[in-house]
Amino acid sequence: MITAPPRLLPMASHGCSCCGPASRADTVSNPAASDSSAGGSSSSYQVTGLTCGHCAKSVTQALQALPQVDDVQVDLAAGGVSTVTVTGVVPPETVRRAIEATGYTVLS
Repeated sequence: MITAPPRLLPMASHGCSCCGPASRADTVSNPAASDSSAGGSSSSYQVTGLTCGHCAKSVTQALQALPQVDDVQVDLAAGGVSTVTVTGVVPPETVRRAIEATGYTVLS
């Protein structure tokens, strides 16, 4: 008896930015210890491509690895535009590069 190979689900066949075949999430550094007493301002970034909790975790870890990041919050909108809020004294371009290095697109 010949059976057809199992059909992959859409997410499994295409994957998200963190789980897909061209994933760069495995290069994300472990989160650095944050010093919440340092204070700082919060900046929000509109990010596309975040489709699951693993995507949010990848971005969070990449941002927490930056030296002057105190906190990261991700408001996940799977399939839409998610909001990533970063607290600390870190240049916006540094945040943008860290997010894009994990495979996502920063709109603003």
